[in-house]
Amino acid sequence: MGLLRHMMPPKLQLLALLAFAVAMFFLENQIQKLEESRGKLERAIARHEVREIEQRHTQDGLRERDSAAALSDSEDGVVIIYNRVPKTASTSFTNIAYDLCGKNHYHVLHINTTKNNPVMSIQDQVRFVKNVTEWREMKPAFYHGHVSFLDFTKFGVKRKPIYINVIRDPIERLVSYYYFLRFGDDYRPGLRRRKQGDKKTFDECVSAGGSDCAPEKLWLQIPFFCGHYSECWNVGSQWALEQAKYNLVNEYMLVGVTEELEDFVMMLEAALPRFFKGATELYKTGKKSHLRKTSEKKPPTKESIAKLQQSVIWKMENEFYEFALEQFQFVRAHAVREKDGELYLLAQNFFYEKIYPKN
Repeated sequence: MGLLRHMMPPKLQLLALLAFAVAMFFLENQIQKLEESRGKLERAIARHEVREIEQRHTQDGLRERDSAAALSDSEDGVVIIYNRVPKTASTSFTNIAYDLCGKNHYHVLHINTTKNNPVMSIQDQVRFVKNVTEWREMKPAFYHGHVSFLDFTKFGVKRKPIYINVIRDPIERLVSYYYFLRFGDDYRPGLRRRKQGDKKTFDECVSAGGSDCAPEKLWLQIPFFCGHYSECWNVGSQWALEQAKYNLVNEYMLVGVTEELEDFVMMLEAALPRFFKGATELYKTGKKSHLRKTSEKKPPTKESIAKLQQSVIWKMENEFYEFALEQFQFVRAHAVREKDGELYLLAQNFFYEKIYPKN
């Protein structure tokens, strides 16, 4: 550079110096602009990241809200069907549902079929399924009535109702029904019954081979659980018995027995508090829960019981009852304990661990 200064004239040296200064100024200016552009870009990226985070939070909040709404819809959309078998303490249990519906905010609907026919026509089946699944104004709902089991999946329904039921020792149920037809009960004492005036006792009926106490009259709990298939109502059908067992364990959330109704009520309250909160206390203290009792019922003699137990029909109905009782006692053993004569529910005995990914 010193050699060039000696070789160049002074004017050229001045021009070269000015050119160098201008070039340096221009370069510094460009660098500054690049720095400003980089700063703008970094701020834009930061704002974009903030917006993404806010958007994720908003979406997470919406998902949580939608999840909560779905849960609420799930709870408020529940439908219970109690296809009650006659003379199994069904009215006593249903009265509990009526007493609680106002406080627990659900609807109770009685399925009143013509002449108490437990089998619906195909068109009524479609109407009933449509009502139960689409009648939003009536949800959550507790339906009850003397109707046989109806498989909702046959009608393309994705969300099935919850089925519950109660059954009874078959001979005790038949005896209760026999006297109910003649003397009624203390629920509606003034109502005239179909066999009113017939003073024949159950033992006399069995001795005379009467139709109202015939073994065929025992065939009721199996078809109620079997459903709307023709074979279900063929008295003594082995297929019907197996189908009833299948439905009991696969389609019913809980099936209790009349003889242990308090345990049934307690477990329902624990499993479905949306409907049955307060049911156990009401059962113990409420008058309505113990209201319905058949009038003038006389227990049968050992001879009458032995005669009925000789029939194949009794053996099948009793097999189904014993099957239901064993299943109920199995469920109860894992849910309830007894201490000092009082029943109490077991606390939750599962928890979650090893939850990944870690946040």
